[in-house]
Amino acid sequence: TLSCDFWSPGTPGVGKTTLGKELASRAGMSYVNVGDMAKEGELYEGFDEEYDCPILDEDRVIDELEDKMREGGVIVDYHGCDFFPERWFHIVFVLRTENSCLYDRLESRGYTGKKLQDNIQCEIFQTLYEEAMLSYKKEIVHQLPSNTPEDLERNLDQIVQWIEQWMKDNN
Repeated sequence: TLSCDFWSPGTPGVGKTTLGKELASRAGMSYVNVGDMAKEGELYEGFDEEYDCPILDEDRVIDELEDKMREGGVIVDYHGCDFFPERWFHIVFVLRTENSCLYDRLESRGYTGKKLQDNIQCEIFQTLYEEAMLSYKKEIVHQLPSNTPEDLERNLDQIVQWIEQWMKDNN
């Protein structure tokens, strides 16, 4: 049987992890948070002093995920996308959050200064949506609003329906 894989990019704080974990539970898929995986396996190639965070070793991340992605049925949660192989994903959902809401979420996580401002700018300029549009076929990239609990429920319902339809069409 085939299974679908989907990826959820978006600025930190837009709700990727909440959506991804709940979706995995509802759809019976596995969930991978690339940031957590990198931390556990120390998949880094240095440290960015300016943003006070480790620099991901993208090649090692891909090596680590390859077998799991081949099996299928995986939800991948990470903010960037330009290094993942295009063949990995059947659909890409980019979550979008209004700036005032995002600002509050990031501030509550302890983001300050340049890190906070750059992430807000990233959302304003739709940087990650444009990156996804350039990295994958346009027809598989979708934006979803992620401001309220109602948005979360609507997004979950919509994605579960999409998965069910995909499974019917491809099995």
